[in-house]
Amino acid sequence: MDFDHVFRNARIAGAEERTVDIGVSKGRFVAVDTTLASDAPSDDLGGRLVLPGLIETHIHLDKSCIIDRCDCRKGTLEEAILAVAAAKKTFTQDDVHQRASRTLEKAILQGTQRIRTHVEVDPRIGLTSVHALKKLRADYAWAVDLELCVFPQEGLLDDPGCEDVLVAGLEAGADVIGGAPYMDKDSHGQIARIFALAQRFDVDIDFHLDFGSDPSHFDLIEVCRMADETGWGGRVAIGHVTKLAAVPEARLLELGKRMADSGVALTVLPSTDLFLSGRDHDHNIPRGVALAHKLVDLGVTCSLSTNNVLNPFTPFGDCSLVRMGNLYANIAQVGSTAGMTACFDMLSASSAKLLNLDDYGIAPGMPATMIVLDCQSRAQAIAELAQPLFGVKDGKRTFTRPLPSLHAPGEAG
Repeated sequence: MDFDHVFRNARIAGAEERTVDIGVSKGRFVAVDTTLASDAPSDDLGGRLVLPGLIETHIHLDKSCIIDRCDCRKGTLEEAILAVAAAKKTFTQDDVHQRASRTLEKAILQGTQRIRTHVEVDPRIGLTSVHALKKLRADYAWAVDLELCVFPQEGLLDDPGCEDVLVAGLEAGADVIGGAPYMDKDSHGQIARIFALAQRFDVDIDFHLDFGSDPSHFDLIEVCRMADETGWGGRVAIGHVTKLAAVPEARLLELGKRMADSGVALTVLPSTDLFLSGRDHDHNIPRGVALAHKLVDLGVTCSLSTNNVLNPFTPFGDCSLVRMGNLYANIAQVGSTAGMTACFDMLSASSAKLLNLDDYGIAPGMPATMIVLDCQSRAQAIAELAQPLFGVKDGKRTFTRPLPSLHAPGEAG
């Protein structure tokens, strides 16, 4: 068989026990075997880990890199929402595109190759960010696949005209619809409207949900009920859900079983959830990070993601999903090999399931899209914050990150 390129001595994530050669032709994987006989150009990966890219299931490119425009002192969710609402009034398409490009390039260099970005739409910002991110999607299609999820950050039912803008966003090419039910007085009413629009446009749903520390009320139960009623199971994700961190394990597992039965997936945003939680405590501050790994065993599709970068919701971030997995493992006190492997899967294979991707994998016939990490296993990647070395999309190199070098005394160079 003729190959355009061969990657030798690779360890494919999920099958790390042996090394294989991976043959690529015309932008697709065409062969995976112990040894491929070929004179085609090749890279010897030295037994390093290979996977079909890391996946951001929940990030906000449109409002990234605005921390210098916001004067926040309390660090609360409410303050962040108000600060971004004020800053948003100055957004232009060029401004959003420029800032989002900066963040997106960081993500690409960290090995991210698929992204679902949430995009704020309302009567004030209109479709400014949607148009900017549609252009961004086209500009960076050579390196990353970008999915747009339009949602009403400042409320839907209590913000007259917002539904019209949501509809316009979907008509303009958004891929997913989202919501933030806690921003409306009638949270169940917003949930019902989002499900109705999802059915109308045949799109998946991704809610910001149950943010807070009072576990006496969970909107996720209504989301599960609506998923059952509409048959949308497998097409619904909920993000944050920090209230899950405030319940005893028995209640956590009860709610997890409800989600698994209804096909409702969970995305945990460790950095943001940790930063915003417990602001009303001055000691024994709660972490506010849902223990997703305990729900995976129940059959809940779970992912870990970045959420915000350099804005009032999260005033830091380098877009490294490996770092996010490591942070989660620290917070959740996950130290076993199996546990850290599960953390890595919540950045990759499980995230692909959440996004309903059918072209994610390193196997003959799949797009030749992959990254190489400087490690030999998924658990090692989490434990040691393994660096991405290079990436390939549709058979073409997209980034390269040489390893650092030590210069011992007396060495040349």
